[in-house]
Amino acid sequence: MKIEQIYTGCLAEAAYYIESNGEAAIIDPLREVQPYLKKAKLAGATIKYIFETHFHADFVSGHVDLAQHSGAKIIYGPTAQTTFDSYIAQDGETFKIGDLTITTLHTPGHTPESTTYLLSDKDGKPYCIFTGDTLFIGDVGRPDLVQKGAQTAEEMAGILYDSLQSKILSLPDDVLVYPAHGAGSACGKHMSKETFDTLGHQKEVNYALKTANREDFIQQVTEGTLPPPQYFAKNAAINKNGYESFAQVKEKGLIPMEPEEFEATVNHMGALILDTRDPQDFAGSFIPSSINIGLNGQFAPWVGALITDLKQPLLLIVEEGKAEEAITRLARVGYDHTIGYLEGGISAWIAAGKDVETIGSVAVAEFEEMMHIHPDLKVLDVRKPGEYEAGHLECTLTRPLDYINDWTNEINPSATYYIHCAGGYRSMIAASILKARGVENVIDIKGGYAAIRSTSLKRTDNSAAAKELKS
Repeated sequence: MKIEQIYTGCLAEAAYYIESNGEAAIIDPLREVQPYLKKAKLAGATIKYIFETHFHADFVSGHVDLAQHSGAKIIYGPTAQTTFDSYIAQDGETFKIGDLTITTLHTPGHTPESTTYLLSDKDGKPYCIFTGDTLFIGDVGRPDLVQKGAQTAEEMAGILYDSLQSKILSLPDDVLVYPAHGAGSACGKHMSKETFDTLGHQKEVNYALKTANREDFIQQVTEGTLPPPQYFAKNAAINKNGYESFAQVKEKGLIPMEPEEFEATVNHMGALILDTRDPQDFAGSFIPSSINIGLNGQFAPWVGALITDLKQPLLLIVEEGKAEEAITRLARVGYDHTIGYLEGGISAWIAAGKDVETIGSVAVAEFEEMMHIHPDLKVLDVRKPGEYEAGHLECTLTRPLDYINDWTNEINPSATYYIHCAGGYRSMIAASILKARGVENVIDIKGGYAAIRSTSLKRTDNSAAAKELKS
């Protein structure tokens, strides 16, 4: 028996490779499927099944491509409906993978079709559960992703409570819990950095599993949940209805362009220039109207949160050799319309005599001095509401990056704004968007709030909120 968790940190997503006696199964695969095919080929195994725990909202699954390449059958749990060929399993139905048995446990609540898969060993002993977004390590799935007009978040939370009580918590304590996500995912709010655990330990430490009753569970699970990113519903629809093959997406995106062609394509296609370099590299010199979302951070989720049109043509600025990685990570969240990248990067653009812009930055010591002289400076804190609540400068305005498309119209384009996040990644995204939208004077505070804490500037700190944020 082989069970391998394949964890992708930038998405906080876990796929699984299961193998026994020459047969294999994949659970919740990512968009690019070659790694799974390679694993099976090297092991001399045939991929028999592709199990999907639900219609994922935060990434595009590789189920359709993988089925076409491997001949494996796509399995969903009860109530799922797809427009492609799939098998809808009944609650309690079993599937064999070599000596192993996978049992379908319908566990609605996160979504109506959410399903947990119980794996039993060759002797029939329950070994682990693949819980998707039903049960995380330290949390449970958010219950507010159902389509408008269906059940309310409270109703779905009640259904989730029933699923956990009747299908999961009755299993042996030594059963391993393998979820679809870890800390950093927007599919929950208190996920642990750990990516698996025993069910028994989760009963002891998971707040949602320790609630007093159904009503208490509903209240705790639904309160304090931020609205889902705008791309969630769109990705769920893609997973339900199918998509263009990843090979085709990569082929049309991996087109190197010289500066003249790049510029002409921007103008002709109305393409958005997405600069994926590190924030400080971007700030030093960038193409006017380009947006910075660094490849070395939570790249794909931020693209999904901020670029509202999945069909928006994209042209990329990347570091040498990073074009394919950027295209891949965009496709993972449904952005399939990359149409090329600037060959030679920003250096080629400058060498061609093209215009560039910069974004200024200020060290915290200088910022501290300026604040003492000019306490009315406009300072934007673009961290999430919970981070702001845990501690912030008294002079700042909370303007979460997640909702920049909602608050940009409040910004005075002729004013000067100082911007910070926790460390600098998100503040540069915000600065680049504001700059592209006509706000000339945006200045990044180096080191973000982590550096600001070392100054004498007046802050409001909430130790309880900070502790809650870290837990």
